[in-house]
Amino acid sequence: MLDIYYFASFREILGQSDEQLEATQYTTVSTLIESLATRGEQWQQALLNNTNLQIAVNHDIASRQTSLKPGDEIAFFPPVTGG
Repeated sequence: MLDIYYFASFREILGQSDEQLEATQYTTVSTLIESLATRGEQWQQALLNNTNLQIAVNHDIASRQTSLKPGDEIAFFPPVTGG
């Protein structure tokens, strides 16, 4: 299984803060995002079409090309600004 977490505004936009999905279907973060995007327009805008999407796999900064394996934790964050 993959543990997937949605933080900050994604939690409200997507209507959930976390979920588990079968790991064998997803080889990279990109394949996971593409699958999640089939859920609807909010998912496409938040994840697939978001060029500023922040991703972490197992608490390390990741990219869409990062490989996934069973037991991984994937977190999606909206762009963060500070001041």
